[in-house]
Amino acid sequence: MKVTGAETKIQKPKTKKGKRALQQREPKLVEDSKRALILFGGKTSQITKNVLSDLHKLKSAGDSVKYTRKNDDVRPFEASGDTNLEHFSQKTDSSLFALGNHSKKRPHNIILGRFFDHRLHDILELGVERFRGIKEFAKAATAVQIGNKPCFVFVGDGFDSNSELKMAKSLLLDFFRGRQIDAINLKGLDHVMFVAATGNRLLLRQYAIAFKKSGAQVPRTELAEIGPRIDFSIRRSRGAPDEMQTQSMKQPKLDKKKEKNVSFDSLEGKVGRVYMPKQDLNSMALNKMKGLKRERQSAAADAAEKKAKVSHDE
Repeated sequence: MKVTGAETKIQKPKTKKGKRALQQREPKLVEDSKRALILFGGKTSQITKNVLSDLHKLKSAGDSVKYTRKNDDVRPFEASGDTNLEHFSQKTDSSLFALGNHSKKRPHNIILGRFFDHRLHDILELGVERFRGIKEFAKAATAVQIGNKPCFVFVGDGFDSNSELKMAKSLLLDFFRGRQIDAINLKGLDHVMFVAATGNRLLLRQYAIAFKKSGAQVPRTELAEIGPRIDFSIRRSRGAPDEMQTQSMKQPKLDKKKEKNVSFDSLEGKVGRVYMPKQDLNSMALNKMKGLKRERQSAAADAAEKKAKVSHDE
């Protein structure tokens, strides 16, 4: 719904298509896969463009939106520089973004960040020191199917102790984990994302997994690099405010309340058990057969005659 001006007038959707679009953007108990927004800053280098293009390819189809125009007003680290960025997030329904820019002070710059409720949550600035694109590994990259979930390998003690490396690990997992699923087929694990931390640098590699015969139940695996190969240096970071961080970490309770005395059977389906108090059949008003009703009437008549006879004798 749209809020306009100081009157805070809520405009309801006029078409069914608009209503469905708003329903898809409403909060859900089980979230959809996170969509990433890829965009350029005011000035970019060719290396920056190539890195963003490869990040766009690594995201599965439909989970990434790429803007090709320059955006001079998008500066997440500056005051009021995130206004347009939050507008683009709401417009594309994106919860992640990757921004590329280039300057003499910060060459080949990549900024990764997240949104919460279409508000800027946290951001991390990385510098590209070395880069080899997916095109240079074209033969090996054909073994990977688009849309499959990758394995993740993080090497380095800094991912557990350094706050910036922790943020980098969390951002990379959000970027490339894809949709939430309950089970994985072994044949669907066809590539692995390898990230190593050495000091203030991040080394990002991607390998294709090939399963070979081993003579046992578990196959033998071989790795072939498919790109991209990127060496990042961490420059700046900004975490989320405490209040927003607390709200974003809340998780809904998905477990249904247990129903008492209800079970499920493979043949009968849903089975319920009802507990009844002890019943006294002698005091219950039950429907009697007509034959029993006649016998009761005759017995009452005989008792009345006996009583009248006794009273007459007295």
